[in-house]
Amino acid sequence: MKSFLKNLWNDESGASAAEYALILAVIGSVIAIAALGLAESIGGAMDNASACIDAPSNSTC
Repeated sequence: MKSFLKNLWNDESGASAAEYALILAVIGSVIAIAALGLAESIGGAMDNASACIDAPSNSTC
């Protein structure tokens, strides 16, 4: 039993998969946060374009 636990403790075969999963989770989170920021920016540009179409004399056009 002692040797089994020692072998289990020293076994690193699943470490790479766990590290890759953690890296993918971080990258996915960064992409999601960037997408939210980009969506707000695009929404603002679309609102501005809509306002310019509705009132072409607006100075922000």
